[in-house]
Amino acid sequence: MNPSLLGKKIKEARLAKKMTQKEVVGNFITRNMLSQIESGNAMPSLKTLKYLSQVLDLPDLILKEETLPAYTQLQDAKELLRKKNYQELIEKYSAYPQEFRDEFPAMLALACLGFAKQLITAGQLPDAASLLKNAIFFSSKGLYANSSLKTESILLLQEIAEKLGSYYLQLSASHPFFEEDKNSHKNKEENES
Repeated sequence: MNPSLLGKKIKEARLAKKMTQKEVVGNFITRNMLSQIESGNAMPSLKTLKYLSQVLDLPDLILKEETLPAYTQLQDAKELLRKKNYQELIEKYSAYPQEFRDEFPAMLALACLGFAKQLITAGQLPDAASLLKNAIFFSSKGLYANSSLKTESILLLQEIAEKLGSYYLQLSASHPFFEEDKNSHKNKEENES
């Protein structure tokens, strides 16, 4: 179920019971979170959804069969992120369920950054650079867009570019193949003049 429709359904049920947001949430979630859910700006966790369904006497129609797999995927992705299984999260959820178009980009951005850091430590700079580009992309998407994660990814990407740039300069200075290539290119330019 899409967040807007779910939020609308929850709000209608609350108003039908003549309850305030504060009465509905109790100590379970914040009133602000309920407000975001009702406006369709946030998708509740499965636990929160079950709680709201009990408080508002909503049948489990909210948890339609097509929605349950998406919730299961969300919970799985959260667990992978907690365990720092970044690569598995990225491989499994690069094509994420649209019901969670806000949550998955945030988790993928964190996973790409975390995995990139692991690859940097292992010296796999080109692969890390590719992941950092993805982290920059995902950190700009959805309700949970994260500018500090984006900035950190950009800075790491710049560091990698500098390291790789100096590596290739050293390589070209020390390898005769590059020297021959430079000379043939220089001779070609002189002949064209």
